[in-house]
Amino acid sequence: MVYTSYFGKMKSFPPNIIPIAICGGIPDWYKEGMIDKKWLWYKKLAPKWEFFQVWKQTHDNDYYIRNYNTLVLDKLDANRVAADIQLMLETREQMTSSIWCSDNIHVALLCYEKPDDFCHRHLVSKWFNEHGYKCEEWKA
Repeated sequence: MVYTSYFGKMKSFPPNIIPIAICGGIPDWYKEGMIDKKWLWYKKLAPKWEFFQVWKQTHDNDYYIRNYNTLVLDKLDANRVAADIQLMLETREQMTSSIWCSDNIHVALLCYEKPDDFCHRHLVSKWFNEHGYKCEEWKA
């Protein structure tokens, strides 16, 4: 299963949920974990700096959604992204089954905002679901 979540929740993940950052910048403690290949980062799903900065000033969610869809998601192929994420895990975990239908290993696509806050990870989840890949916010 593929989930979305935020960095603040990581400490409560069970060992079979592997975090993958999908934001433009990551916390220093996450970078430190990357040195020993503990954490992963998929930058292709990160928002572009330019429209993110405008959104930070205006909080115009419609503007953000339009730009995120046009400048990020529309330029990606969901099948390729799913395969990239799977390959990241296979390389790290020596996995043989797909995360999209596995009961053993799960992924949490991470950024900073809490579940009820506006965030690009909700757009990513919707995009994956529209392309046949189940993705939802991790609730535990």
